[in-house]
Amino acid sequence: MRIAVTGSIAKDHLMSFPHRFADRLIAERLDRISLSLLTDDLEIRYGGVAANIAFGLGSLGLAPLLVGAAGADFADQEIWLKEHGVDTAGVRISDTLHTARFVCATDTEQNQIGFFYAGAMAEARDIDLPGLLDRAGGADLVVVSPDDPDAMVRHARECARLGVPFVADPSQQLARLERDQARALLDSPCHLFTNEYEALLIQERTGWTEQQVLGRVGSWITTQGAGGSRIARVGRTTTHVPAVPARAEVVDPTGAGDAYRAGFLAALAWGLDLAEGARLGSAVASVVLQTRGTQTYALRADDLLDRLGTAYGAGAVRRIIPRLGALS
Repeated sequence: MRIAVTGSIAKDHLMSFPHRFADRLIAERLDRISLSLLTDDLEIRYGGVAANIAFGLGSLGLAPLLVGAAGADFADQEIWLKEHGVDTAGVRISDTLHTARFVCATDTEQNQIGFFYAGAMAEARDIDLPGLLDRAGGADLVVVSPDDPDAMVRHARECARLGVPFVADPSQQLARLERDQARALLDSPCHLFTNEYEALLIQERTGWTEQQVLGRVGSWITTQGAGGSRIARVGRTTTHVPAVPARAEVVDPTGAGDAYRAGFLAALAWGLDLAEGARLGSAVASVVLQTRGTQTYALRADDLLDRLGTAYGAGAVRRIIPRLGALS
């Protein structure tokens, strides 16, 4: 399966705050916050949702096509992604704007405060997805992940027009989407990804109930952090898949959701079912939780299989074993 991943490409500026954010906020003054927090460290890492998902797919042996907009400062990240199996032919380089930036601080309880600067991402709306896919030899699946809102809607509509299955993954951009934009993203995607908060927000954005949303998507996958994930489909019993626990201290939760999506989609590309996708996604996410940064981890077949076997039992991962051979 050839997967094209559209969405944000960014550089992450990650900081650690050695206390709890809650201890620095005054409940009675939340409408007038003027606060400076001293962090312990700063790490600059490659990021962006689409780039993170593509990195995970590439690390699992697929060759995803990354589609997005970046600045001239993308050159070093492009080399890194190519080294990890990502086709960057779909990246538009801006003549004037920097690659998007995500600046984030994480406290001792893994709470986060972050800011995102779009930069070159604003030019993603000018990407001609049909022409790009034609030049790239087509795609069997397109992931529409957080991006310039107009680009997200355009990509979803073009996929529907071309008859190319697409995945809706609006996540962080839900808060910015207008009602018609949010509804356009739910025009018959084969899969919808949200976390628990986003599952409620997407209902508020669209004005549709949970059942109305579910009736417009093939399957709705909701991640629940340490609580695992659930897979809902119309007329089917909802499936709950427990999470794979991290094997060491959680260092940084940033990018775990993107890694889950990469594992999930890789399993589908291999012909596995949705529950098997959720298991592999959870295993990949558990690796990322132990790593600072979203594109710094390395996947090993023996480690993933051990995590899967410990969490779900040998029988539950038997069909995944031959697919991970390339990672050994």
